[in-house]
Amino acid sequence: MNISQRGLDLIKSYEKCRLTAYLPTAHDVLTIGWGHTGADVQKDSVWTQQQADDALRRDVASTERCINSAVVAPLTQGEFDALCSFVFNIGCGAFKDSTLLKLLNASDYDGASAQFARWNKQNHVELAGLTKRRAEEAQLFEATA
Repeated sequence: MNISQRGLDLIKSYEKCRLTAYLPTAHDVLTIGWGHTGADVQKDSVWTQQQADDALRRDVASTERCINSAVVAPLTQGEFDALCSFVFNIGCGAFKDSTLLKLLNASDYDGASAQFARWNKQNHVELAGLTKRRAEEAQLFEATA
């Protein structure tokens, strides 16, 4: 599956685009563009909008590959989009080790949906922005249309 515009818009609504490298929180990793992290991000990095958009496309494609390889249960577009936002934010490794994935692959969609709310902390501290994001992801995951 591939992300829809609705899923991409959800990611963008929380990531925001910044063209200079920054630390989202004191205990975070350097980030640039639409939430891009990696060895190519240095503290003095400055990107163009095109570089940010290109990195987003690559990062979303990587997220899609992660979900498509890890999830064996059938997904609706809304479920897939919600997972894209979630995995884009937490990373593929954390997703593959998550209870959410285990429940989903056991076709426990309600149990999987309830797991989104558990991922609202960074360094054991609840963040309002993550709480809101997880609620939106769960709502999209549960949507029937």
